[in-house]
Amino acid sequence: MKEMLTNTLMETLGMEVLQADPQKVRMSMPVDTRTHQPMGFLHGGANVALAESAASIGGFLNIDTQKQQVFGIEINANHIKSKRDGLVYATATPVHLGNRTMVWSIEVTDEEEQPLSVSRCTLGVVPL
Repeated sequence: MKEMLTNTLMETLGMEVLQADPQKVRMSMPVDTRTHQPMGFLHGGANVALAESAASIGGFLNIDTQKQQVFGIEINANHIKSKRDGLVYATATPVHLGNRTMVWSIEVTDEEEQPLSVSRCTLGVVPL
């Protein structure tokens, strides 16, 4: 999985895949200058990038990669609180695994598992 992140946004933002199963994907991302907004807090868009990345990896693990690909169709996020440094963790779990679409729920937490953001991501399953 690590080689799949090379030369991507995920690598640029320092994301790491901690667990990748068809029913659960867990990733981490540092809170540092790469992921800060101008006031020095974690950028909400970085949370969303982490959430969509986790959902997309989960979707990828649920398709026939020789015949299909997944693409994000929609994502929403509710930001609950922010932080200035450390790590954040995204945990993505499927809500719906269909033939044409998938829906994933993603929770972003801090090191103490306090919620920072919750997202729902819809993926399209596209034939190659």
